[in-house]
Amino acid sequence: MSLILSEVEGRGGLEVAAQKRGALSRGPRSFDFAQDEGLTGQIQSYALIRPHLVCFLLAMGVRTQITGLFKALHRDARHWQILALFGLFCISLSTSDFSARPLALLAAIVGAMSAQVAGTIWVNARKERRRATSGSYWRGSSLEAGFVGWMSGFQWKSALITSLSLSILLRANSLWFWLAAGFIAITAKFLIRYRGKHIFNPACIGIVTVSLIGGSAAWVSPGQWGQAPIFAAFAIGFAALVLSSAKRLDIALGFLIGFAAMLFGRALYLGDPMAIPIHQMQSGALLVFAFFMITDPRSTPDSRLARILFAFAVAALAAWLSWEHHIRGAMLYALAGLALLTPVLDRVLPARRFEWLSKKETPDEPETPRGGLRPRPRIVRA
Repeated sequence: MSLILSEVEGRGGLEVAAQKRGALSRGPRSFDFAQDEGLTGQIQSYALIRPHLVCFLLAMGVRTQITGLFKALHRDARHWQILALFGLFCISLSTSDFSARPLALLAAIVGAMSAQVAGTIWVNARKERRRATSGSYWRGSSLEAGFVGWMSGFQWKSALITSLSLSILLRANSLWFWLAAGFIAITAKFLIRYRGKHIFNPACIGIVTVSLIGGSAAWVSPGQWGQAPIFAAFAIGFAALVLSSAKRLDIALGFLIGFAAMLFGRALYLGDPMAIPIHQMQSGALLVFAFFMITDPRSTPDSRLARILFAFAVAALAAWLSWEHHIRGAMLYALAGLALLTPVLDRVLPARRFEWLSKKETPDEPETPRGGLRPRPRIVRA
């Protein structure tokens, strides 16, 4: 009996030893896998969260880039104005029978940029002459400093806006008219000034001058886009961005309200159907003029009350020229004719002058002052 028990115990010991050897052969973590279920669950959760985390980080990066781009565009109202006018040019190019031509835009850019370069050099030369005669500045000797000085303050944005406006509103039989209009527009901005503020809207005076000289060879077609809803929505949407940044919504609304009141009042007085003034208010040229031309902060009064009075005066003269003399582009002639009211209203109703960029947001400029001029070194004598 004792022999049988010892044999059984020997077999049991062998089975236990065999089980231990099998466990060891399967690896040291196989027999405690149940203890690692918590760690495995964490790994699986991280594997599920990681794609969402990557997407979130990418979205935040894209959002940061978009926010930075919007701030950069919103820093200067001319950025939105360039985008808006370029969009209007593309719409006119694709939807109009008398569409704007790319070569016309190129000719206007060449004329405007040429005048801008010449005017910038002329302004910097005058500043250098005044500083040189005062004896407080001397010119840097390097060619790079001289070039930067001569081209300091080059306002390419204003020249591009003028070119886009000319290509949208002006129609002519030859490309030379767009070239001449661009050159005349920017030249007038430099030459016809009062207390550092140009009198005429550049695009307006360019179109009016070319139309008067060219006669029937150059004209403005007020209804060239028809009444396309997409054009109106595009113009108003971008105009809201431009005017909110430039703070000139009052003069645009003043002109539109005044002009609409005269059109509807005349229709009621003559007994005409309301479809006539509604059709006249849907003109593409009217939207461009109201939102992108009469709202130019550098050629309109500084005070809000003065701007509203100026807008009503332009609307009244435009309506009279259109009804009595049947002039195409009467709004442009009215704006050019009443431009001399701006310095008068600024004198009667003074206000803070508008600047495209505030002092905190001035563009990057070289360390040397304008004109490539550096302060004359002081000589200390013993």
